[in-house]
Amino acid sequence: MWPRPPESNLDDFQLCDNVAYLISRTRATMWNMVTQQTLAEAGVTSMQATTLVMVNSGRCLTGTDLAREFAISASAVTRLIDRLERRGLLKRVRSEKDRRISHVALTEEGRVLALQIPTIFAEVFDSVLTVFSEEEVGFLKDLLRRIILRSQDVAGKF
Repeated sequence: MWPRPPESNLDDFQLCDNVAYLISRTRATMWNMVTQQTLAEAGVTSMQATTLVMVNSGRCLTGTDLAREFAISASAVTRLIDRLERRGLLKRVRSEKDRRISHVALTEEGRVLALQIPTIFAEVFDSVLTVFSEEEVGFLKDLLRRIILRSQDVAGKF
């Protein structure tokens, strides 16, 4: 077990120095860079690109899966799927077992694009992370995973 971090000192609280704020800014900055690159190279946003990769990996196979993964509303997922479907990259497939459930599946064009996207992501992320050693990147990933796990543990308390 790790030692507890010091309690926040609300008298000296600085939003811009808060861990959650810094994580959020890092995420926004990096994903904006990814969107610029995915739009230029693949004609899709980072969210659309991530959706294609998640569906291709089998990790997200329904709109509900996508909503949970991205922490967005069902209506936002519907719009996301609609856009990808109009582009011919994704299709909805009714479940054979439960007709109320629609699965999402890649079209052949979507599959080809989904296989190209990780290279785009890696180029952007690697360009930012070059300021860290391989060991530091591993340590950062471990810290972020611990934050994710802890957040899941305490999510119902707030």
